[in-house]
Amino acid sequence: MEVQPSLLQVKQPCVPTSTMNLQQPAPLIPPVHPDVQMKPLPFYDVLDVLIKPSSLGASTAQRYHQEKYFIFALTPQQVREVCISRDFLPGGRRDYMVQIQLRFCLSETSCPQEDNYPNSLCIKVNGKLFPLPGYAPPPKNGVEQKRPGRPLNITSLVRLSSAVPNQISVTWAPEIGKTYSMSVYLVRQLTSPLLLQRLRMKGIRNPDHSRALIKEKLTADPDSEIATTSLRVSLMCPLGKMRLTVPCRAVTCSHLQCFDAALYLQMNEKKPTWICPVCDKKAAYESLIIDGLFLEILNDCSDVDEIKFQEDGTWCPMRPKKEAVKIPTQSPSYTKRADVIDLTIESSSSDDEEDKDPPPKKRCVYISKNEEMHAKGVLSYQPTVRVPNVQALDPSYLNSTLADYAVPFHPSALASIPTDMQSLDLFSLIQTDPQVCPPCGSLCRFAHSLDGPLPGCPTPTSHFYGLIESLSASYPALLQ
Repeated sequence: MEVQPSLLQVKQPCVPTSTMNLQQPAPLIPPVHPDVQMKPLPFYDVLDVLIKPSSLGASTAQRYHQEKYFIFALTPQQVREVCISRDFLPGGRRDYMVQIQLRFCLSETSCPQEDNYPNSLCIKVNGKLFPLPGYAPPPKNGVEQKRPGRPLNITSLVRLSSAVPNQISVTWAPEIGKTYSMSVYLVRQLTSPLLLQRLRMKGIRNPDHSRALIKEKLTADPDSEIATTSLRVSLMCPLGKMRLTVPCRAVTCSHLQCFDAALYLQMNEKKPTWICPVCDKKAAYESLIIDGLFLEILNDCSDVDEIKFQEDGTWCPMRPKKEAVKIPTQSPSYTKRADVIDLTIESSSSDDEEDKDPPPKKRCVYISKNEEMHAKGVLSYQPTVRVPNVQALDPSYLNSTLADYAVPFHPSALASIPTDMQSLDLFSLIQTDPQVCPPCGSLCRFAHSLDGPLPGCPTPTSHFYGLIESLSASYPALLQ
């Protein structure tokens, strides 16, 4: 019996619709040369493009680390430009003003890209490892931090020949959702004085622009309860704390305060950050302008460091107020007095003590020459000499006069003094001061006068003569 095929029911296995699309689509392969634009660098002029931006595409064969090779060659003219720009530095090092520059960035086409390194970047030029500049930041929370991106000067490892090509090997760790690009350029390095010259060539902003900005800032806001009527601006650079020479600021900044263009370019030549020192916002070289109003102010007044802008756009210098020093005239009958506040007195926060009168101020008293030493409030010390009541000595007690004694220090008698007595200090026995009486120590004329004791001397004159006699008895050779 013939069976008709149409009547046959073939049982097909039940396949879920969700499993019918098990085959994953192939990953999107980034273009070899994406339409990526690198952000221009102020200190480099691009002379030629050696390798235009090329994608660092991920490979399925290599899972953890990716590696890609790039080859470029130099023309004879390019080799010549690099060689003639060579400069020998101390220590045998070489520097080139015309350089071969390697740059990395994200493969984004929305806007010009800044330098950005892939993770775990490793570069070899012609088989030699190229050290990355700077230091990588320390890990944070166990996660490796990325090294800040900057252009790489690989000129020292490049073969400066038009006959031999150069090879660059790039190794990196892929990141999910990120694709990077690399490019190589022939550039000329610039200096900060040259950039300052180019900034001057751009022109100086009209002072009316700054005056309009001043009026806008000082215009009273009807919704605000506080009205600003003046604006103080410094003529000192916030970077070097020195007077401005080339006042500039970025057009993207909303403040009037300027900084010095020369110093700003020098700092970014060493470490390019391009951050405004006033507001800490981006201040790229392309947005810098020289303020014409500040130039006029710096030329008009050279003896002030601060000015004040008024509501109408005018300005006036802010000179420090000099305190007048009053010198009192010296008068014989005038006593100088100064008020002194005692800062050591402890202050109290209680309500009871606050109601009390403050303690009187202490005064420093200066004694004039004509005032008495026992002025009020000053302790004075006057030594007094107590003179006892001694009766005057009768001159008849003196058997001889001072003229009868020989001169004690006759020059002819010095030769007869024994050698053991020549070093004897006879003046140590009496006081050498001609105004002091040796026996009693009272203040009077030399010893006693020839006419007898002076009034007020507590010791009779005979004591002095007795001292002379004792000396003559002990040392008879002195009185020969």
